[in-house]
Order: sequence, then C-alpha cells, then structure tokens
Amino acid sequence: MADFLTRLLGASERIFYGNTIADWVVAGIVGLAVWSGLSLMRRLIAARSKRYSADHRSTPIRLLFYLVGNTKQFFFLALALDAAQESLTLSPRLHHAVSNVAVILILLQVGLWAGRSMRFYLEIKEMERGSDRLFAGSLDIINFVARLVIWSLLILVALDNLGVNITALLAGLGVGGVAVALALQNVLGDLFASLSIALDKPFVVGDSLNIDTYTGSVEHIGIKTTRLRSDTGEQIILSNADILKSRVRNYGRMTEQRVLTTLRVAYATPTEVLAGIPKLLEDIVRGQPSARFERCHLRSLGESSLQFELSYFAQQPKLNPMMDLQQMVNFQIINEFRRVGIEFALPAQRVVLDK
Repeated sequence: MADFLTRLLGASERIFYGNTIADWVVAGIVGLAVWSGLSLMRRLIAARSKRYSADHRSTPIRLLFYLVGNTKQFFFLALALDAAQESLTLSPRLHHAVSNVAVILILLQVGLWAGRSMRFYLEIKEMERGSDRLFAGSLDIINFVARLVIWSLLILVALDNLGVNITALLAGLGVGGVAVALALQNVLGDLFASLSIALDKPFVVGDSLNIDTYTGSVEHIGIKTTRLRSDTGEQIILSNADILKSRVRNYGRMTEQRVLTTLRVAYATPTEVLAGIPKLLEDIVRGQPSARFERCHLRSLGESSLQFELSYFAQQPKLNPMMDLQQMVNFQIINEFRRVGIEFALPAQRVVLDK
C-alpha cells in the first residue's frame, strides 16, 4: 500500500506542458464546477421564467429571463476554460490559443444575445400597438439590418483578437466595397429603398395602393421587392427602388372618399320643381349616417338635359361600404324623383326639317 501511494505521488509530480498532473486535475475540477454551476443556474432561471411570461409591467426582467433561457452551452464552456487556465502555467502560445477560443465563443454568444434582444424589442413594440399594422411590413427589414450590423462588428472584434490587422482589412474592404457596390448597385438600391419604406412608412401591409398603372393591396414588404395582390387576384411584384421613384396613391389611409354624381333632368320640368332639387338631394344624403353632404348645384344646361351635380363623402372609404352607400342614395333619388314627378332626361337630338 505504501509503495502504491509512493508511486501515485510520484506520478502526480510528473510535469506535462509545464504543470503537474495534480495541477491538471485541479484545473479540470475547476472547469467542470464552473460549467456545471452555470448550467444548473440556467435551468433554475428558465424554470422560474414562466412566472414572468405574462407580466407586461416587467419587460426588463422578462428580457433578462428570456436571454438567460437562450444561453448556449458553448458560452459556459468558454467561461469554464477561462477559469480552468487560471490555475495552470501555460506557455504564451498555448495560453493565447485557449484565450482566443474562449473569446470567440463569448463573442458568438454576445451576438446571439444582441440579435434576440432586438427581436424581443420589436415584438414587444408590435404587441403594444395592438391592431396597428405599423411594424408588420418593416419588422423583418429592421431585424435583418440590425443583425447584419451586430455580426459585422463582432467579426471585426474577433479578427482583432486573433491578431489580424483590421485597419488594413478595413482599407481593403473599402476598395473592394466600391467595386461590389458598383456591381450590386441595383440590389443595394432596393435594400436602402426598403429601409426608407421601413423608417418613413409611406404604406404598410394591408394598405390599398395605386402605383402608376398597378393597383392592389400590400401583402408583403421585403428586402428587395414589395408584393401587391390586385383586385383581379394576381400578385404584382414591384422593386422597392421603383416604388419610391413612382407616384404612389395610398387608399388605405383615406378617412373618407368623395362621391360625385351627375343627374340629368328633362327641360320640361317646372322651374319651381327644379329649384327644390338641390334641397331634395341634400336631405337624401344627410339621411345616411355614413355620408357627409358637400354640395348640389345646377351645373350646366346641356344639349338635351339640365345637369345637376351632387357631391358627398363616404365616411367608410373601403370599396364595399362606399358602393353600398352610393347604391342606397341612388335608390332614394329614384324614388323621390318619381314621387315628385321629376323625369330623368334621355340623350336625344331633335332634328327640324324645313319644307
């Protein structure tokens, strides 16, 4: 037994890479303890986070629990490696390699945290707006650009820690970026156009648009294109850059829509009856709860009729409610004209032949 202990102690004093076996065992125990402790802590926090999932008054706390629950095992491994190497005497080269591995793993986790934080923030803002569709078309665009910036910065930091001269790299990327920008100027133009749409919000998903000769409702706002669904059913795909160069009519933000109607009355109608037509039409329009009367006048004396112009606004500007209102007004005009004895004029020409 004494010989075994003597051999065991002698083996523990053997040196591997500048450290004894006992030092390596202690470092392993420290690393395993750090990794196990952090993993156990994450499980406990993730289990308790369900209690905060419906608490809208503690957004920072919910974000903290959300990020902890989405922490990866490689992050714990990086912290365990960093803690374990503190009890070892390593060569500068090996120490630098271990430190670089730990830094890269930590930066990877930081990138995941930053991306999930951005997504969490945008989703919270979208839920706060309820039925408002403000973020519906721009959420993916903002999230994509934010992730692109985050990962670009983290890659530069990682390269700097690996000893790469990022100053020269950035200079080279600047020259190469000009060439790439010239080659991809159409794609980049659409990307910046999508950012303009996301930030300025000239329209959102669900709005009805008229763009040049195209009409339809917005289905999707993407990085390069915007997709419309036309009234006849087909999908219209337009470049974002082309949309910003066009004259866009957004019918989705109308609070009311004007209806202009011309009524042609026969010349044989008595003058006193003609004088009462504007008041008659005004009463018909004002009797509709979703209509706002503007004016009614005898606009012109036509070749075969007296032309009255009626103008009112539909306060429910969507197509079906507006057409229902216009139909109801037209039916009442027909009924009132028949009751009063007013005849609509038919287009006709009178030809007189001299004998």
